[in-house]
Parts: sequence; C-alpha cells; structure tokens
Amino acid sequence: MPVHFTETEMTERTQRASSAVSDAGLDALLVFKQESMYWLSGYDTFGYAMFQCLVLTADGRQTLLTRMPDRGTARYTSNLDDVRIWTDVEGVDPAQDLLIILDDLGLKGARLGIELDSYGLKASNWILLQAALDGFCTWTDASTVIQELRRTKSPAELTYIRQAATLADDAWDAAVNRAAAGVSEADVLADMQDVMLRAGGDYAGNELIIGSGPAALMVRYTSGRRILSAQDQLTLEWCGVQRRYHAAMMRTLLIGEPSKEHQAMHAASRAALEACESVIRPGATLGEVFDVHAAVLDEAGFQRHRMNACGYGMGAVYAPIWVDWPMLYHGNPLTFGVNQVYFLHMILLNLDDGVAMTLGHSVEVTDDGCQRLSRSPLDLVTR
Repeated sequence: MPVHFTETEMTERTQRASSAVSDAGLDALLVFKQESMYWLSGYDTFGYAMFQCLVLTADGRQTLLTRMPDRGTARYTSNLDDVRIWTDVEGVDPAQDLLIILDDLGLKGARLGIELDSYGLKASNWILLQAALDGFCTWTDASTVIQELRRTKSPAELTYIRQAATLADDAWDAAVNRAAAGVSEADVLADMQDVMLRAGGDYAGNELIIGSGPAALMVRYTSGRRILSAQDQLTLEWCGVQRRYHAAMMRTLLIGEPSKEHQAMHAASRAALEACESVIRPGATLGEVFDVHAAVLDEAGFQRHRMNACGYGMGAVYAPIWVDWPMLYHGNPLTFGVNQVYFLHMILLNLDDGVAMTLGHSVEVTDDGCQRLSRSPLDLVTR
C-alpha cells in the first residue's frame, strides 16, 4: 500500500520538519511519537509499544530503528529507505543500536532534540537512552517540534477528517436506530462499529465510549454490557476514523420521557457549544473558548457538574488515546489557526443525582470562524 499522500506533500513535510529542527538550534530530532512518524513518512504501526525511534536530521535524512516484525511494515506503509533492526535477545539495550546510527549520521557531539512527551518512550527505555547519550552529545526536550507542524492540516488531511466526520455521523444514526428499552449496549456498540468499519474506516485511538444508567456518568470505556431500561440515559463518545485521522462526536441519548433536569442540562450544553463555535476564529486563544463554555454553563447553574476542559485537537493519532494536542482549558494561550480541527465537548455530570448530559462534535477553523464537520442536529434525542 502506498503512502496515503502524494510524494510532493511528503517531501514538503520533510522539508518543513527539518527546517523546524534547524530553527530550534538542533542537529537532529529523535522521534518517538508514532503520530510524528506517520506524518513524516507514512509509517503506520503499533510497534511503538516497544523501543522504536526515527532519527530526523536537520538536513532531512531519516533513519528508522525498529524490531524485525516492523521491517516489512515500514517497507509496505512508508517512504523510508534506511530501516535498521535491533535484535530481541536477553539483556538487549536498543539504545546502543541507536547510538550506532547517530554515530553513522555524524551526530557525535551534536545537539539533539528528543520527543520526551511520548507514549513511545517509556521510562525504562528513557533510562537506557539517557545512559547511551551521556558523553556522546547534548540533548533537549523537543516534544512539540513536529506536534506543532501537525496542528495545521493540508487539504488532503482535511479530506480524510471530513470523511471521518461522515463516518461518525453514520455511527450516530446507527445508535439512534438501535437504542431502545430492552436493547443491550453491546448491540448499539456493534452497530456503530459495524457501519464505520464496513465503510472503510479504521479503529479509533481508544475504545468507543458507551455507558448507560449510572455508567453514563463515567465518560470512559469500561468492560461489561448493560441492557437499556424503560427510563434510561445512554452516553456515547466515539470517533469516525479515516487513514488514522479522527473526527469525534459525543451525545447522551435518553430512553423514555426526559426529566426536567435532563432537558435543562441539554439546553445549557447546546447553548455552550454554540457559544464556543461563535468565538472560534484565527487568533482567538483556546483559553478564551473554554471560558465562554464555562460562563454559559455556570450561568445556567451547572458549575459543579462541568469539566475543566471542553475539547482538544483532532488529527492522526494512535492508541492509547485519540486525544490530540492541544486541549481547551482556562488560560491556554495557544491560538487557533486556519485549517486546524478541534473536538468541542460539553459534558455535564451530576454525580449526586446520577444525571448525565453530553453534546459535542468536531469543527474546522476557517478564515473567519469555524464550520461544523457533523451533519447531525443538536436536538435532544429520546427513544
């Protein structure tokens, strides 16, 4: 399978990334985030769970160090030419294999950047790496170099995200059609997953979140399935995914007659979501959008029940979580830019009374605001 983007786009990405490395005063970047590897080369795997590193030099050279099972994966999915293998054996130290690569690339005495903020660099491997680099070179945390480049999407990336958003809407339609008293959560989940996978979508970066009754307040996936009752609440949070690009949605669907509290919580959530959309524009800060969300929900009397964040970035991400940087919380000074994509979620959880309400979808930042990527209306849905 070829890389999912044109050769021209991939070349431009490498040029932008290597320039960013140079601009940061670095000679090379040690890439441990699978998202960065995918963006740079198309390399697509879950092999980052083991020791794996892509070296990107300031002049654009790329060398991947991985295990034998991923040699074919790199050849099949990426444009990488230089792939090195470390061998599984008792007592192996892959950091020493990486050191050989760095020496081959002429990086002895160089200044390296390292993606420390990465699931691909667990603490035990960091200890090995730190010991290997001691006396060989100097290093600094460069976790955001590629991350920041990934935030603004190319036209091709936006196409995949829009396709993912369509899959998310399709999954919501399937959930609404299936949910009813006496139906198992398992059937709702199966229908949602089925419609997306049959349409060519991918697995999401974490499990689809489903919970009814008291579990509707967890907004986390947990094991075990429940049968929907005649008076119930069903919270769903899921992503459509196309070529690893995610578009998230969130809804709480009600079974039976909606309570006054459910109706009030939904009205407040809808008002907050629409208010957030109205202030998103290039140059606005992520913190400002959170504050708008908080102001609406607090004014409606739900301060105790809201979250301390109201969304985050969307992109091509990997397990264990589909959350992409950055997050919308109070005081975040980062600004929105054109062709960036964010998931906005309004979450109200009244743990005292056991009442939940959520509402959310993904938006694309435009020249003068933002546009919804979801076709689904914001009305309260009851079954």
